[in-house]
Amino acid sequence: MADLTQRPPEQLVKQASDWWSTSIVDIEPGKIQFRGYPIQDLIGRVSYPDMAWLLLRGELPTREQSALLEAAMVAGVDHGPHAPSIAISRMAVSCGLPVNGAMASAVNVLDDVHGGAGQQCMELMYAIDRIAGDGEPLVAHVVAGLDAFVAEHGKIIPGFGHRFHGIDPRAVKLMKMVDEARDSGFVSGRFAVIGKLIDEELTRRKGAPIPMNIDGATAAIYCELGFAPELGRGLFVLSRSIGILAHAWEQKQQNARIKGPMPPSIPYTYTGPATRTFNR
Repeated sequence: MADLTQRPPEQLVKQASDWWSTSIVDIEPGKIQFRGYPIQDLIGRVSYPDMAWLLLRGELPTREQSALLEAAMVAGVDHGPHAPSIAISRMAVSCGLPVNGAMASAVNVLDDVHGGAGQQCMELMYAIDRIAGDGEPLVAHVVAGLDAFVAEHGKIIPGFGHRFHGIDPRAVKLMKMVDEARDSGFVSGRFAVIGKLIDEELTRRKGAPIPMNIDGATAAIYCELGFAPELGRGLFVLSRSIGILAHAWEQKQQNARIKGPMPPSIPYTYTGPATRTFNR
């Protein structure tokens, strides 16, 4: 390791300043700028989704892009206490955690199985898009993409089918908005086509409808808007955090203590050995 005492002070200051170099925010006394925009010029004039876009992408979205992003984020805010992340936030509060602890506990379970389907669906859609190349996405491209995905990840296709809803009303509305944006020329509609072709191919393979769900619809929107798959999951986490916060706060007002996943009056199923004698 080089002897720091041998370096000029200005070099040490520059090295320290470069340690956390960022193009996102510029803060000095009396100055706060995001991507070059003074915060006072943004407050009251841009929405929260606009700010998310600005920080993630470097520029402000168009009104049409903002509307689609906002719609996707609104659609994913909550899915009831039976959703593990929501249930965890409520249980955490009942065990004495403050709201921030409950939110952290809940967000931490939004991983590959519960919370990762949108990112995984985006990866699938982008893979099919690469197979299609410059041409229009076709059934053959979808078949190739699905086969490769199943070979690597197994038979469950993220973004399609729902254990609770037959037809997910959120997905229907979101895809209608994508179609309208395509007809108006604000998005290409390419990933909406890919999503619909996946839906049709899965229905053909299963012999029964496997409709697109919220994860598939938001995946199509985030792909249409050019977000990376990992950012798709991050945006979902931001969206669901609102529901997590609301449930944590509601649970806090109820003053219940140490709530488990089900009422004590409902027994769990024991599958171990019958009562036996201990001899040693």
